[in-house]
Amino acid sequence: MTKRIPRSVVLAAVIFALSPACGVGWATNSSWQQEFAISSCKLQTTGRNDYFVLEPGFQLVLEGGGTKVEITVLDETRTIDGVVTRVVEEREWKKGELFEVARNYFAICEQTKDVFYFGEDVDFYEKGKVVKHDGSWLAGQNGAKAGLMMPGAPKLKMKYYQEVAPGVAMDRAEIVGLNETCKTPAGTFARCLKVKESSAISSGTEYKYHAPGIGLVGDQDLRLVKHGFVKGK
Repeated sequence: MTKRIPRSVVLAAVIFALSPACGVGWATNSSWQQEFAISSCKLQTTGRNDYFVLEPGFQLVLEGGGTKVEITVLDETRTIDGVVTRVVEEREWKKGELFEVARNYFAICEQTKDVFYFGEDVDFYEKGKVVKHDGSWLAGQNGAKAGLMMPGAPKLKMKYYQEVAPGVAMDRAEIVGLNETCKTPAGTFARCLKVKESSAISSGTEYKYHAPGIGLVGDQDLRLVKHGFVKGK
């Protein structure tokens, strides 16, 4: 998924711990989980938990600071590392010019409602032309494996890897709030999840906010302006 943290500074290697997914208990100490017992899950391409909607046609539009981001759950699937995943397209414009298109691959665990992230294909644009593919990775290739994008039952102080692609993408998340109020152009939302995101291979942090039944409503300067189902996606 689009990250607004600089990816240029290489840092330390990854720390790992057992994950909660599919019945393994969550740790809330300094460790970051990167093992999720995904093989114990019955994975599906359609579903939702309180903070992530994985249903074809669902769309979020966020704007702010001269940037627009449109996230759409497509009526498409792709098999990644032996798992059939749902394609979620993220388009980003800066000052009206298309900047990035990412096709992200997700599956949801039927038992726990954990949403797992199997990689992304990324295109960066300049003047309407693709110029690079930085940040692209797929589980099962070059040592990469699926991460946890959104737990089905988030708890305070959970710390987990969203992306596990050594040398390419090692984004991680910490749950730091469960009852935030989020004011956006699309409305005011209670009981929002506050997530602190960082990376093991670059510097910086950012905060994202997720509203129940909707998903992402705030990301740095971006705020939700529209959400719902759209036709033809």
